[in-house]
Amino acid sequence: MNANDAGREAAGKGRQICYYGDDFTGSTDVLEALFRSGMKPVLFLEPPTAEQLDGRFAWADAFGVAGVGRSMSPDEMERELRPIFETLKGAGAPIVHYKICSTFDSSPDTGSIGKAAEIGRQVFGGRRYVPLLVGVPYLGRYTLFGQHFATAGDKVRRLDRHPTMSRHPVTPMDEADLLVHLSKQTSLRAVLMDILALDGEIGEVRSRIEALLRDEAPDIVLFDAFDEKRLRTVGRLMLEEAAERPEPLFVIGSSGVEYALGGYGSENGVSSDASVREASVDAVERLLVVSGSCSPVTEKQIAEATEAGFAGIRVPVHELIRPELAGGARSRLLQEAREALLAGRSVVLYSASGPSDPSIAELRLALENQGLRAEDSSRVLGAELGSLTRALVEEAGLSRVLIAGGDTSGYVARELGIYALECVSALAPGAPLCRAFSNEAALDGLELVLKGGQVGGERFFERVLRGR
Repeated sequence: MNANDAGREAAGKGRQICYYGDDFTGSTDVLEALFRSGMKPVLFLEPPTAEQLDGRFAWADAFGVAGVGRSMSPDEMERELRPIFETLKGAGAPIVHYKICSTFDSSPDTGSIGKAAEIGRQVFGGRRYVPLLVGVPYLGRYTLFGQHFATAGDKVRRLDRHPTMSRHPVTPMDEADLLVHLSKQTSLRAVLMDILALDGEIGEVRSRIEALLRDEAPDIVLFDAFDEKRLRTVGRLMLEEAAERPEPLFVIGSSGVEYALGGYGSENGVSSDASVREASVDAVERLLVVSGSCSPVTEKQIAEATEAGFAGIRVPVHELIRPELAGGARSRLLQEAREALLAGRSVVLYSASGPSDPSIAELRLALENQGLRAEDSSRVLGAELGSLTRALVEEAGLSRVLIAGGDTSGYVARELGIYALECVSALAPGAPLCRAFSNEAALDGLELVLKGGQVGGERFFERVLRGR
């Protein structure tokens, strides 16, 4: 049975939403959002089969597919997304969500959100417009009059002045106006439903969006997102639009989509359990942290962890990606990490200590010398880190691993030999604790925490080790 057949077989199972995540940590953000709203979601690394959906995961009322669209070229996105969108279209859920990063980092050449919109518009044709929702107040992401802002430390920064996103190594954000940024990626017409248009009674809001659709005839409608009240209003508009026709509504956005839908649903009795589920998490004796992030937040987390006794081991990235040096570098790195773990220490493997680490320039030069692009670093390095992680988990008998870096984590996870994840606890905003499913005994039940570079407090690694 192929993936489309699996989707059709899943129809009528009561699944309320399905999604594709354009990076791995972003996919777990949605898993967390659905979990917090009281749903029972599962995240697959590949499109699920009917046997999986009707068998081991029959309990799931929502599912996602973790992808790596954020690091792909438009041609690669065409090959990857179209068949997956066709699969999700047949899954029987009223809403299909293309999940993007809440900082909208993308470009015409890498992770083009515009390209994803074009494919989705073609596959899910027949709808009046594609809703676009980027803000997530819960995570400190806000869209106001079309301008996007993100929390950095204890301050909220406009995206083009954000200390991390404005200097992203692959897709730096030099534009805070989301419609302007999107216009560089697609010819589809996009318009804004701003914060004032979302204010007031729902009847007034409905009249405004109907006028917008009538007068502007947009392909895409971007919604401002500033607070929970108006986020719930957006959720109501999307649910009402989804109910208009039998085919699914295609939505693009961050995990704000799920918070919008869950917020409105819990307020109106749709969700079965609207409680915030933050189950206690036991401590583990040793934690392996694998970081492909160069964020200043992760930089502080690495420094705090090593100060607290974690063994900090630098990954020689410029050697790992060179075939003539990779074997020796891999053996040395594996041996050093193995010895520390077997001695009872937690370990941090890190490719860069922060945004100013000289290893970043060394990696770019090594990639260039091999005819590779800077954006290929996640794929090449992620595969190496994943192979190392798997070996250490099996040899040291680890039960919990933390992976830092949204662009790297998907490739790491794919090397681990797991095929699905469920959320166990909302450990911290944007970094849930998940349980892995695998056909291999050593990896089945492995606990994973996957976090983006900007997520978590300075002592987050210690918190994951000690539980709560």
